[in-house]
Amino acid sequence: MTPSPHRMPGALFDAVAAGGGGAPALRLLARAEHSRRLACAYAVTVAAREAGGRVAEEAEYAWGLFADATRTAPEAATAVLTHPSAGPALFGLLAHLRHPDGRLPPPVHWFTALAVSAAARAGLSARAELPVAGSWAALPSLGRARFPGARPGDRAEVRVDGAGRCRVTAAGETVTVPGLPYTGGPLGGPTHGPGADGLPGTVGRWHGAHLLATLDGGAPLLLDTLDPPCFPHSARHPDGLPAAEARRWAGPARGACRILRADRPESYAELAAGPHLLVPLTRPGHGNRSGSSAETFGCMALSPPTSATGLAVTLTHETQHNKLAALLHLFDLFEPGGPERFYAPWRPDPRPLPGLFHGAYAHLGVALFWERRRETEPDPALRATAHAQFARWRLAAHEATTVTLSSGRLTPLGNRFAQHMLTTLDALCRLPVPAPALHHAESAARAHRADWQNRNGDMARRLSA
Repeated sequence: MTPSPHRMPGALFDAVAAGGGGAPALRLLARAEHSRRLACAYAVTVAAREAGGRVAEEAEYAWGLFADATRTAPEAATAVLTHPSAGPALFGLLAHLRHPDGRLPPPVHWFTALAVSAAARAGLSARAELPVAGSWAALPSLGRARFPGARPGDRAEVRVDGAGRCRVTAAGETVTVPGLPYTGGPLGGPTHGPGADGLPGTVGRWHGAHLLATLDGGAPLLLDTLDPPCFPHSARHPDGLPAAEARRWAGPARGACRILRADRPESYAELAAGPHLLVPLTRPGHGNRSGSSAETFGCMALSPPTSATGLAVTLTHETQHNKLAALLHLFDLFEPGGPERFYAPWRPDPRPLPGLFHGAYAHLGVALFWERRRETEPDPALRATAHAQFARWRLAAHEATTVTLSSGRLTPLGNRFAQHMLTTLDALCRLPVPAPALHHAESAARAHRADWQNRNGDMARRLSA
């Protein structure tokens, strides 16, 4: 198992910088993320050897399972390593091994759970013990078994037999993982979630992802929860994600996919080739929230959607973050460090340069979405909103990109990237917008800046000086 070198053609790099890139960009970035996680898995194994003892034994066993799965069914190991939860697990474990605090043992079971999942997908015999967290034992990319009778400190035994059947036992109960032996199609079993396309929602005490929509090429758009270390504000579902909640997401998700497919084919192709997993966030108070993590490529966390159009905007926004985060694992676009903080026209707080850069790129995608939506929206009132949103976010992204370019912190490659962003935004800023929408956007921009200055006091005065 050797990570592959990855090269991005200059034309594709420039297309990504201009706000797009399409399916070819997402496929390349996904391959690079897989290689990065494979390299981290090996680094975990090496660091565990140096730690010695049981930690070394467990890591060697997990690495051996991954090696066997890769030889037997490469797609099985790839599916597990590219699952969004694999990134935080591997890099978090590596940090524990390299910087032990002496109070708690390194969580090697994170690595073990990934390896056993790969073995189950590949149909290989395996056995492992995993701690039960609350009432759950998780097998990343497959799902979670629930044991209501589990007590603190209980462990779950996972057994995969030679036919690929996987069973999880804890607290005197055994749960069978549905959809195994794995045949290359969707992990199956009767579904209680929306879609009824073969992916399990809840099957007895087994809880898998809920299918929201099937994208072009058969890629599933899924709704599931991830461990809190992935997204600290993810919604808590101690009894599992209810099918009723998944159904509430399904209509907006399918509508959002239809909108993107019709209005922004390139963005839709990126979604079909890249991020497939949505994670529900809690939504205190008013407004929608969404987020992505640099180590959870293929995943986006968001508040429950209120409309198909709103969800389409969020999917566009977070796909941009996914692209840029993966690209930053390949290339240095700005110099590290620096205490500077900058005004971001979409945030209440001063932002470091990487945050400003990320936000500008995400809102470039949002502006491109609204530019097209203002032509296709059939409702006059919503079309007026689309005009105003387009004017608002092209202005915000242009302002932030200009500040980024003048920061003096971009590398030559980063300057090239930001210049392509600015070229796209310059073209968008030349497009006509109805006067009422333009006035609304400019008023919103002024109000945001005034509120930001009042909120941030001395920091705002230093940035204005």
